[in-house]
Amino acid sequence: MHFSLGIDAGGTYTDAVIIRDSDGAVIESSKALTTYPDPLPGMKNAIDALNPEHLKDIKLVSVSTTLSTNTILENTGFPVGLIMVGDYVIPEKHPTDYWVAVSGGHNSDGEELKALDLDSVEEFALKVKDKVSAFAVSSYFSNRNPEHELAVKKTVKELTGHSVVCGHELSQDLGAYERAITAFLNAQLIPVTHKFIQAIVEEFEIRGINANLLMLKCDGSVVGIEEALEKPIETIFSGPAASLVGASHLSRLNTCAMIDVGGTSTDVAMMENGLPQLSNFGAVVGGWQTRVKAIRMETSATGGDSHIWVKGDRIHIGPRRVIPLCRASVIYPDFRDKLKSNKVAKGYLCESIQVTKFYVRTDFRPIELKAGEREIYRHIGKEPVSFGDLLIALKKRPSPSMLDSLIQKRLIQAIGFTPTDALHVLGEYTEWDVEAATIGASMLGRILKQSPETFSAEAKRRVARNIAEDLIAYLIEGMPRNEIDRVLLGRNFTRFRVEIPVVLLGGPVKAYVEDLKSLINADFIVPEHAEVGNAVGALVGKGIKRVEILIKTKVIKSLEGEAENIDYEAHEKCTAEDILPYETKNEFIVFSPSERKKFESYSEAVEFAEKLGRQLVMDYMVSAGLQKENIKIDVSRMHLAPSGWTDVPLETKLVFVGIGIPKTTITA
Repeated sequence: MHFSLGIDAGGTYTDAVIIRDSDGAVIESSKALTTYPDPLPGMKNAIDALNPEHLKDIKLVSVSTTLSTNTILENTGFPVGLIMVGDYVIPEKHPTDYWVAVSGGHNSDGEELKALDLDSVEEFALKVKDKVSAFAVSSYFSNRNPEHELAVKKTVKELTGHSVVCGHELSQDLGAYERAITAFLNAQLIPVTHKFIQAIVEEFEIRGINANLLMLKCDGSVVGIEEALEKPIETIFSGPAASLVGASHLSRLNTCAMIDVGGTSTDVAMMENGLPQLSNFGAVVGGWQTRVKAIRMETSATGGDSHIWVKGDRIHIGPRRVIPLCRASVIYPDFRDKLKSNKVAKGYLCESIQVTKFYVRTDFRPIELKAGEREIYRHIGKEPVSFGDLLIALKKRPSPSMLDSLIQKRLIQAIGFTPTDALHVLGEYTEWDVEAATIGASMLGRILKQSPETFSAEAKRRVARNIAEDLIAYLIEGMPRNEIDRVLLGRNFTRFRVEIPVVLLGGPVKAYVEDLKSLINADFIVPEHAEVGNAVGALVGKGIKRVEILIKTKVIKSLEGEAENIDYEAHEKCTAEDILPYETKNEFIVFSPSERKKFESYSEAVEFAEKLGRQLVMDYMVSAGLQKENIKIDVSRMHLAPSGWTDVPLETKLVFVGIGIPKTTITA
């Protein structure tokens, strides 16, 4: 009997799940704390908790990880040289000090605008080759003609020996600067991803697991290991994508909304007719707009480990993540007694200073610290330290901004009251120390003159409202949050109704179902194995490949013996009657990810595009380990033509979508 192994390294937990290949049943699952910054130890811990007998018969492994996302967010990628070809408008904010803009580039028809300045490229490459580990290149309209990017790639590789990433290899969308950012980030990630994947391969070899290895992309599809090594940028946000695919699989719904309540955040996304709904603009990561196809999602900093704190007469949720009191009590044996005796004057209360807030050092090493940061950091060790402890040690009030800065630099980690603690108090989730959670609820509730149970119930309702707000914000794009909140609070005698099922994933997510039902009229579903739905999604993701091919009509007219090119995009009001006095000839240009080609007839161009699109999809899917007989390719066409136009379309876009199921057996 053969099995498949899915692994998801999330922000808080790393989940592993084993599925039986014969019927897709979940055989067993495990959870372990995610290790940071290297997720591999956490993955090992999750695998160690699984039955060794099942592991012997694993034939397919699929992984989703936060590695790429975290590398970009923390700016810990390898240094990259960025080469931009063409007349770029370069923003003040730039991702690297090693960049150059040189002459070259093409127009929207793929015709050369300026000759490529290879001398400047060579000068730049030689200047920075010892300072960078890779290069990225993006040329103006390379999605219409990549010849300048390819020329730069060839030259730089010959001069430096470094890998070179081209923008057109990652995206065919418009936006030269966004393609440049995408290529740059991808180049940054290649060495990190190589190291990570090599470590996974070695780990499986040690365990005797001989299996195909796949990784989940941020559009919800799986990709072969070679593709993952070449394009690691496509694995950003693979965690939410895994959750969405897992939600659809576990609930057996082809169309549904998904809410994944994790430790760090809540993610909302949607599956429609078996395919994830994608963003129209590409993924934004670390503030950088990319051209990476990713699921459309709504994310908020509300999770099981979000900090619940009090100021004035209000309960606040997040945005920072902390270690729950109930878990801290298990990790640190004396913590419960420290919590009981902690005191903070009301005037000091803020997000960083609470009666339930403590700080501990992480394993990160400090590099550049301000004097105030260094002073506080010196008094925080491996055991929890309270505000009062710091007040005594420093002989003055610790600066909340300095504490916040040390957390941002990941040098210290906070402990505090969380939604997980609230559920412990209410008896709805009791994995760790209930008494520690109750002590915390009592201390915070006392400030608001509430019992521990009343305070916890109110905190839980606030979390549910945040989750409901995220769902509606996703489904009704552009609706102001304050208006959503007005309806959720029952004002104006209105209530939201959601017409598709809403699948909930996450550890104790069942606890929020009734509160959500009181806020929104919807069919909320918590499927079996919801606590490891993301690991299931990492495994059951389909092989999906999208290819877009554009056919552009260009009219060449002859006037008094002189030929002129008409670009209908620049003359949208032009009609057939306008050009009757002239001799005209149509030319049809096909732009694809692999080549640019001209045809004299529209039918020839369409025939070529149809054949090429299907071939590109099929070649990709087979190389990713998919069987031809299990691959289905759908084609959609979109035409651009002015109102009343009777000639061939000015533009025709063909979108090819291939869907297949990954192999679960080894190929020799």
